[in-house]
Amino acid sequence: MKDLLTSLSAETENFSSNPTFDSVLTARLSRRALLQGSLAAAAALYVGSAAEAAIHPLRLNFKAVAKSRADVLTLAAGYSWSMLLGTGDPLAAGIADYANDGSDTAESFRQRAGDHNDGMHFFGLGKNGTWDRNASDRGLICINHESITAAYLHTHGQSITAGKRTSADEVLKEMLAHGVSVAEVRRVGKRYVLQRDSQLNRRIHSFTDMEISGPAARSSQLVTKYSQTGTRTRGTLANCANGHTPWGTYLTCEENWAGFFRRSSADDSQRSARELAAFRRYGIAGKGKHLWASVQPDTADNRYGRWNAERSGTSSNGSDDYRNVANTYGWVVEIDPFNPNSTPCKRTALGRFAHEGAWPGPVVPGQPLVWYMGCDSRHEYIYKYVSNAVWDAADASRGAAAGDKYLNDGTLYVARFNADGSGEWLKLQFGENGITRENAAYAFTDQADVLIHARLAADAAGATKMDRPEWGAVNPRNGEVYMTLTNNPLRALDKVDASNPRYYNDPREGVAQKGNANGHIIRWAEQDGKTSATSFKWDVFLFAARASASGENINLSGLTADNDFSSPDGLWFARSGLLWIETDDSAYTDVSNCMLLAAVPGRVGDGHSKTIVNTDGDQQSQVMTHIGAKPDESHLRRFMVGPVDCEITGLAESPDGRALFVNIQHPGETTEVKSFSIEDPTTYPSHWPAGGLSRPRSATIVITRDDGGMIGADLLH
Repeated sequence: MKDLLTSLSAETENFSSNPTFDSVLTARLSRRALLQGSLAAAAALYVGSAAEAAIHPLRLNFKAVAKSRADVLTLAAGYSWSMLLGTGDPLAAGIADYANDGSDTAESFRQRAGDHNDGMHFFGLGKNGTWDRNASDRGLICINHESITAAYLHTHGQSITAGKRTSADEVLKEMLAHGVSVAEVRRVGKRYVLQRDSQLNRRIHSFTDMEISGPAARSSQLVTKYSQTGTRTRGTLANCANGHTPWGTYLTCEENWAGFFRRSSADDSQRSARELAAFRRYGIAGKGKHLWASVQPDTADNRYGRWNAERSGTSSNGSDDYRNVANTYGWVVEIDPFNPNSTPCKRTALGRFAHEGAWPGPVVPGQPLVWYMGCDSRHEYIYKYVSNAVWDAADASRGAAAGDKYLNDGTLYVARFNADGSGEWLKLQFGENGITRENAAYAFTDQADVLIHARLAADAAGATKMDRPEWGAVNPRNGEVYMTLTNNPLRALDKVDASNPRYYNDPREGVAQKGNANGHIIRWAEQDGKTSATSFKWDVFLFAARASASGENINLSGLTADNDFSSPDGLWFARSGLLWIETDDSAYTDVSNCMLLAAVPGRVGDGHSKTIVNTDGDQQSQVMTHIGAKPDESHLRRFMVGPVDCEITGLAESPDGRALFVNIQHPGETTEVKSFSIEDPTTYPSHWPAGGLSRPRSATIVITRDDGGMIGADLLH
C-alpha cells in the first residue's frame, strides 16, 4: 500500500549490518547445478486438487490491453467484469444500502464490508454447508480490508483539532472498517452475487476477540490489561495479503500495523534498552497514523486508549496498561470461515513482522507443510515456516482444529541468497545462528522472544536484505516459489547484490527516481523438491521496467509496450499454472494506472547469467546476477488496467477456473493535493466504480470470459 508505506519508510528501515554479498562481482552461476536442483514435484498433491499438478502447455487467450491513465477499468476483449462487494456494502439483510456520502453510521460497519479490499480466497461451499474444494457455484469468499481512505469514509473527512481526534464516532467507524469480511456468494449465470441473508456472513475487525497460540503465547511480552495471561488480544488490522490451509481455513496477515500505535519519545525513559531496540526495529513511535489513541474521554474498556503503547500503569509486567499491545500485532491470523462463532487465532510460530502473506507450498502426505512469507518493507527479508508434523490427509476435514497441530509447532526460517545462484534457509532458533543472549544488537531470552522479534532474529542470522518482499505464489506444476520485490528507491549503488542487482535512474515527469524504482520478481526451487529443504536454487523471473528505458542494464527482461510494468505486488497461480501479476505503482503512473498481467512461467535456470554495470555519475558498481528466459509477447501480456490511483490486488479464482476475483483498492486515494476538497466532487481524482460525481470506493470484481471459457489461458493437450 503506497501511502502508508511512504509515511513509514524511514521508521521501518532495516538498519542492521547484514551482508549484501559484495563477493558477487566475480561469482558465476553453474547452470548444471541449477538443473540438478530442479523440483520433481509435478506429481505431488497441491492445495486445491491433485489435477493441478498435471503439466500441459498453456496459451494466452487474449490480446494485450494498452496502457491507460483513464478513470475506467479496461479489460481484454472477450472478457467482462461485474461488481461483487464494495466498501460499505451490507453483509446482512437488515442493513441499508451504502449511502457512500459519509452518513452511514459507525455501528452499521459491524455488518458492512470494510474498506481497501486486499488479499482474498474463495472456498467452495458444498451442499451440506461444509468446505468442498471443487465447488464453484457456491462459495465463501474471505476478503481483507487493509486500510481506509478517511476522506471518503466520513461526511467531511476526519475531524482533527490540535492534533487530536474530536469525533469518537468517526474513529469507531475507522476501526470497524479494517479487518476481514467473510461472505457467501453464488453463481447466477456467469456472474456471482452476494447472499446478504447467509448465516455464514461475518465481519472480523479491530474489536474481534482473538486467541494467541503457539510458542509465544503466555509470554510476559504479550501481557496487557486486556489479557493478563498473554493469551488473548483485541482485533486485527493492516490485513494485506493472505494464505489458506489444506483443512479449509483462511490466513489473514497483519502488515503495516506498527504505524497505528502511539508512543512518544517521553516513553523512552520508562523502557529498557531491549525494548527500545525492538521499538526502533519495528518502527513503533509517533502519534499513530489516525490518532486513535487521542480520543477523550476513553471508554471503560479502553476502546481508544488501547492504541497507546506507552507505559502508563504502575505494574511491573504491563497488566494495567497497553505498553505491550504492539507485540500482539504483526502475526498470521487463522480464521475458520465455515464457523461464524469461532474465535480467530494468531499463530505465533510463524513469526512477527510486517506480514505480506502466508502462501502454502506443496501438500504431500507424509511430508511437512510449508508456508512462504514476505516482510513488506525495503531491505527486509523472505521467510518460510515448516511444520514439525507431517501431513495426514485425514486432517483435511478437521477445520481449525488442525491448525493447532500444524501451525503451532514448527520451524521458522529466513532466506539468504548467495551470489552463485544458490540459497540457504537459516533457522530462527534461540541459541543458533547468533540468536543468543550475547547478541550485541538485541539480547534474546528464549524462543518466544525470537518469534516476537523475528526481524531482529533474522538480522542476527545474516539474512539477505531484499527490495521490499511482497506477495508470493507457488507454481502448482513444479512447486517452485515466486515472490515480488516491489521496488526500493533506498537501494544504494554500492549495496547491490546478486538477488537485488539493479541501481539506475528512472525519471518520472522529469524527477529522478534512483535505486530500483520498478522492482523485480525472484523465484527459487527447493533442493530435491522437499518442503523441508534448507537449501535452494534461485534466479530472477522478471525485471520490471519501462519498455522505453535507456541503458541495457535496466530492461533486462526485454519488456515491450504490450507487457511492460512497474512495481509488481500481487501474485497468483491459477490451477492451470498461469501466473497472474498485479502492480501497486507510483513510479510509472505518469504512463499508466496499475495493471494486471498474465504470464506463462518457465522454471528456475531457464535463462542465463549476466554482469550488470550500474552507474551514477562517475561512480560504478558491477554485479553478476541470474536472469530467467526473456518472455516474448505470447508468454506475458497486459490483461487489465485499473482506474485512477488504484492498486490492483487480491486474486482468487473459482475452482473450475471460469471466474477470476480481483480487488480494486483505493481508487482516487490522492486526497492530500491542494486542489482536493471533499465538499467539491469535481476535485475527486476518481469516481470509480459508480461514475458521475460519486465518491470512489474499493471493490471486489468478478471477471468472466464472454464465451464461458477459462480465464487468461487455455490448456493445450
